Amino acid sequence: MLQDINEISDGKVYGVHDMVRVGCSDCEGCHSCCEQMGDTVLVDPYDCKRLETELGMGFEQLMQSCVGLHVEEGLIVPHLKMQEQTDTCVFLNEAGRCSIHAYRPGICRLFPLGRIYEEQGVSYFLQSGACERGKTKIKVEKWLDTPQLKRYQQFLAEWHSLKKNMQEYLSRLNTEDEKKTVCMMFLQIFFFRPYESGRDFYEEWEERSILKPQLAISREVLENPARHKLENKSDVF
Repeated sequence: MLQDINEISDGKVYGVHDMVRVGCSDCEGCHSCCEQMGDTVLVDPYDCKRLETELGMGFEQLMQSCVGLHVEEGLIVPHLKMQEQTDTCVFLNEAGRCSIHAYRPGICRLFPLGRIYEEQGVSYFLQSGACERGKTKIKVEKWLDTPQLKRYQQFLAEWHSLKKNMQEYLSRLNTEDEKKTVCMMFLQIFFFRPYESGRDFYEEWEERSILKPQLAISREVLENPARHKLENKSDVF
């Protein structure tokens, strides 16, 4: 795992209290990380609630305007769309600035850092050559700029684990119809079902994360990843 990180980073692993060279002068005159991103700007349930709340849209409306779906290791997951004509993020305005910067997705807040998911939690690495502007040192927690950061990181680890176990479960299904049904139920539970404005996200997350899609998805897969350990004990994203 560390060898793989060394190939794409400065070789260091950072915690939220560490200083890292990501300062970019507020991206003045640059929006290269908002271009040609394809389906890589993933949207998780935390991002979904923020977008729904701030834009006043449900998930179906988001899909009509700014969110697309793609398959990631068998599981259907959402991402921010790129504009067809310019291949830039749908939220990049004419001035080349992010129009949702205050509530941008976690992937956008993270860049040019990457996440490492390990048994003890989430840590970070700096992607080599990802941002030409990253020169000044900033504390990781300040860069992420996310309230209740400790709880947010716990959610990230839980979401990552849930997705991995869903993907493992899907790989054992025999028919495409079964896989499609499971994916649709996954999307219904975590995205299509509206989030309640004004309610604590993490309360809603706890409720939804223990729900069991109705196509006999075992509680073992959704809630007991220890029985479905992946070969690698850590993941890099």
